[in-house]
Amino acid sequence: MGTTHQTETGQATHWSGGAGRAWVTAQALLDPMFKPFEDLLVARIGAASAQRVLDVGCGTGSTTLAVARQLGERGHCLGADVSAPMVAAARARAEQEGSAARFILADVQTHAFEPASFERIISRFGVMFFDNPVQAFENLLRAASSDAELAFIAWRSAADNPFMTTAERAAAPLLPNLPVRRPGAPGQFAFADRQRVDSILEDSGWLGIDIQPIDVQCSLPENQLIDYLTQLGPVGLCLQEADQHTRKQVVETVRSAFDPYVHGADVHYTAACWMVCA
Repeated sequence: MGTTHQTETGQATHWSGGAGRAWVTAQALLDPMFKPFEDLLVARIGAASAQRVLDVGCGTGSTTLAVARQLGERGHCLGADVSAPMVAAARARAEQEGSAARFILADVQTHAFEPASFERIISRFGVMFFDNPVQAFENLLRAASSDAELAFIAWRSAADNPFMTTAERAAAPLLPNLPVRRPGAPGQFAFADRQRVDSILEDSGWLGIDIQPIDVQCSLPENQLIDYLTQLGPVGLCLQEADQHTRKQVVETVRSAFDPYVHGADVHYTAACWMVCA
């Protein structure tokens, strides 16, 4: 849900600035929204004998912590992210929970992981932001044991996910500086093209590539919808700099655009994603 035109260095700056702070603030909203995806990844861990797991783009740590709970004392789970505020939040959550999960501030595209140190590498919406994805997945392959599995979830296209672009489509006439999404550029929908994802993984040396579409029913409370649309994504970032009049106009316009998704006290939408394994 971030902008889509950062370089990798720009991504670290981007996610350690306003975007990262917004995700920390919205953690209590986002974790339940994306829990269905977390559950899918945790179930894969539960069905395997993996004891050493790496969570790529771990954010504020929800999935990493869930995997650590699944592994128990037998396991080791490490979360990595480029966002300083999100890693700090994840570490605080782990300490509060008494979890053995660890978190590092690192760009997995270049980080010197110990070779062959992970039996499972997972990611929930954390692999679409690489400036050089082949390099990133090559580096992850070096960190993987010989029989390791890679399993990640990424968004399909913007066209397949109208809920995710409702705010920016509605706000565009009112926010002339709203960033334009560029197909294939680092960002939420960078892995929309199935063939591109397959080529990235093949070129980086992964084998047994399996890419399956999944359509997941998600929801959030209607009373948190204003927080969602004003804090996150391109519109949320633009509103951080907007004057009060513009902000009021945007909020009213965008909130109305979400009416088709509101059903009583809840907002329901379908998330169209890829489940990718290799």
